[in-house]
Amino acid sequence: MDSDKEQTALQNTSREGENRRKFLSKITLGVGSFVAAVLAVPVITSMLDPVLRKKTPRWRKVGSLEDFEVDKTKMVSFKDTSPYKWSTEISQTAAYVRREQGDTFTAFSINCAHLGCPVRWVEESELFLCPCHGGVYYKDGSRASGPPPRGLFKYPIRVVGNNVEIKTAPIPITNMRA
Repeated sequence: MDSDKEQTALQNTSREGENRRKFLSKITLGVGSFVAAVLAVPVITSMLDPVLRKKTPRWRKVGSLEDFEVDKTKMVSFKDTSPYKWSTEISQTAAYVRREQGDTFTAFSINCAHLGCPVRWVEESELFLCPCHGGVYYKDGSRASGPPPRGLFKYPIRVVGNNVEIKTAPIPITNMRA
């Protein structure tokens, strides 16, 4: 009889162990599922963002006709065109505007076509220079030398009444060839 009692006690202990194991497995699965769901939300949101984001370019006033001299390049700044509300409230961006003649303007991005570093306009030599890797652009924005694969990105520009406006949109990703 002692062996029956021992066997019953072992079976009870075994059942308790199985119950504890099942309970701990369920808790582990529950916590793991919760953590996976929490981590999945930002991943899924970031994957869907390019599809759901509004991509409406806007015309932004950058000055009046009197602000720009013929055959001169001038840097202008305006609110960032990012589709994120927080970004447009705190961020500014810039462009170089060149008045060719009368109402004819050309607007260039300030970002180098190589890796996006800000270029600067050197009036004396009539060149845009990139300080990061030595990219050089002519006054018409075309590539002169250095690693950039193409000329500067150009913004559409128009004159409405007496105002000069740039059609803004997020700058496309540059060609990352070194």
